[in-house]
This record gives sequence, C-alpha cells and structure tokens, in this order.
Amino acid sequence: MNTAPRIPDPDGFYAALLAAHEGLSEAHSADLNARLVLLLANQCADQDVLLACIRAAAEDNPTTNHTP
Repeated sequence: MNTAPRIPDPDGFYAALLAAHEGLSEAHSADLNARLVLLLANQCADQDVLLACIRAAAEDNPTTNHTP
C-alpha cells in the first residue's frame, strides 16, 4: 500500500470532490462517496492492496471499535 502523496494537484482534486457534493443531501453525499470508492477500488484492482487500505482506514478512524 502506497501512502505517499501521488495526486498531482491535490487541492484541485479536493475542490472537485467538494463541488460534486455541493447541494446533495447527506444520504446522496454518502451514496456518491460509496460509488467513488468502488470506482477507485476498481481502478486499483489489487485485492491485497484494497484490503490493506480498508484496514488502514479503519485504524485511523477514532470511532472504530478495536475490541476483538
């Protein structure tokens, strides 16, 4: 899993992401995020990397319950 910044224009990407969410309800915004995650995961297409990303994202989430 590569965590080094690789987006050529991160500010432009973030602005486009915010613009895509503009005017959406919370539910529609969540749907957009879900579709985006699936599209980006498909671009990666590496199951091991995707699973590592899920684990890393869950570890960084302070609301995630890490109790076994």
